[in-house]
Amino acid sequence: MFLLLLAIILCASGIVVGTLTKKKIVTAIAVPVAVVLAALSCFNTVPVGHTGVVTTFGRVENYTLDSGAHIVAPWRTVVNMDNRVQKRNVQLPCFSSDIQEVNISYTVNYQIRKSDAMTLYSTVGVSYYDTVIAPNIAESVKVATARYTAEDLVGMRDSLAMEIEKILSDKLSSYNIELVGTSIENMDFTDVFTQAVEAKQVAQQNKLRAQTEAEQKVIESEAAAQIKKIEADAAAYEVLARAEAEAEANRKISESLTENLIDYTYANAWDGQLPRIITGEQGSVIVNAADLIQGEN
Repeated sequence: MFLLLLAIILCASGIVVGTLTKKKIVTAIAVPVAVVLAALSCFNTVPVGHTGVVTTFGRVENYTLDSGAHIVAPWRTVVNMDNRVQKRNVQLPCFSSDIQEVNISYTVNYQIRKSDAMTLYSTVGVSYYDTVIAPNIAESVKVATARYTAEDLVGMRDSLAMEIEKILSDKLSSYNIELVGTSIENMDFTDVFTQAVEAKQVAQQNKLRAQTEAEQKVIESEAAAQIKKIEADAAAYEVLARAEAEAEANRKISESLTENLIDYTYANAWDGQLPRIITGEQGSVIVNAADLIQGEN
């Protein structure tokens, strides 16, 4: 627009000066230069990574320009909106559901939607981060954090991050701003709470160690009892097996006895002396003859 105004002024001045001074060369120079300036005012360049929003005397047009060179009417203005992924980190003091203070370092990656850049510009303007994004980040983080106890925040960091991202994404989407990614960089609790958590963890570890030792003793006791039972069963089995073996041996011996074998065994065991029989009132008794001879002597 500035070049167009300059061209108009230069052209008018050249014509007036040339007419008054009767020097046509002034007009001949001024008019071509004015035309060049007017032509240059129609060219506009949108930088890489930006979207051009076109306005006509303050009214936003319903289309955008991609990066590159464009011919635009000189009475129109092109506002460049950055559509690249942008990153911001914020430090937010928050409170848990049990009123414990926690300072959260939160990082957000976002970008505007190129096709809706003119809507964002017309409703919010170029300072959309300060106007829309920053307040919604603070609200989303604090609302989500207040749903957890301080102790849960320590162990459920991923769940908290997903919940914050869901809330923030819904809020920014209504402004045609796309949430690319978020992350909780750090959570810093008060020293008192940190010490309490550490003491609780130590107590839990001691309790777990005691339980483990008690369970180990029970296991060892059960194992010893099992070993004794196995040893007792083995001993009983050995006695039973020996008894069965002896019974089986006796059975086989009994089955193998015959009259001839008995006579043969008796004959081998005889010492050559005949037994004597003494008859009395109590009946007959077989005695050794040698014993009687010795008695008579």
